Amino acid sequence: MRKKVFSLSKTKQPKPDWIKIKLTTGDNYKEIKSMMRSKTLHTVCEEARCPNIYECWANRTATFMILGDICTRACRFCAVNTGLPTELDLQEPERVAEAAEQMNLRHCVVTSVARDDLKDGGAYIFAETVKAIRRRLPLCSVEVLIPDFMGDADSLKIVMDVKPDILNHNIETVERMSDRVRAKAKYSRSLELLKNAKSMQPDIPTKSSIMLGVGEQWHEILEAMDDLRSVGCDIMTIGQYLQPSPKHLNVDKYYTPEEFAILKEEGMKRGFSHVESGPLVRSSYHAHEQVKSAERNKEETVQL
Repeated sequence: MRKKVFSLSKTKQPKPDWIKIKLTTGDNYKEIKSMMRSKTLHTVCEEARCPNIYECWANRTATFMILGDICTRACRFCAVNTGLPTELDLQEPERVAEAAEQMNLRHCVVTSVARDDLKDGGAYIFAETVKAIRRRLPLCSVEVLIPDFMGDADSLKIVMDVKPDILNHNIETVERMSDRVRAKAKYSRSLELLKNAKSMQPDIPTKSSIMLGVGEQWHEILEAMDDLRSVGCDIMTIGQYLQPSPKHLNVDKYYTPEEFAILKEEGMKRGFSHVESGPLVRSSYHAHEQVKSAERNKEETVQL
């Protein structure tokens, strides 16, 4: 296993006052941490050093990260370890489902590391995890946050055929910054994936996310919104990039809460059914609330 190292010279900016993380390590937090370890499961909350882990775990919500904890890519914003993955764990879907049942989840988010070493990119394990959760929790909605599967439509179809309640795939940043920020992933390929997902299952909401502060311009953010809407993307989340370690990309700019509020308005004007926008927003932050809000807005639009 190797760590990511990037030589970046831009001066580091101090965090503004509004970037605050509430540390809450009560009984729920400790219970979830213990359960994840006992079932040898991983969460993106921990691996990606999400700033909302204390709040989410205290509220008994977590995003499961399947297919191991070693990614085959080395994106310049991500804290997940990169290297050669371990063997495939075919029992993992059932353990995730057991944990979801133990937590009595109403909405479960499942993501993964990139597994470019696998022919299907891990699509089969995604599908089996969705099915396992539904066997144990029939009323639980399941959101999958998938990698791009290197653009393979057959792999995407494996996931779409089990009909997740939300299909999430992040473009991460604006088009101009994509090659610098992401490893192997392509902006156009991500848009194509979201378009294909809609084509395969038109009734399944699609979702995507961008992080701000890596060198993008304001007009490029709006263009990214337009690009997502052009492929039928329903839900968008917008958050502030936070440098996970000195070896990762430096923060180019900290956006204010007021700027995030304006971007939420811009997104809603463009027709997204829901936009979650704020400094500490991440793709799965308040995911259950996002689904309910999107459903309400969709119903209101139909009535009009």
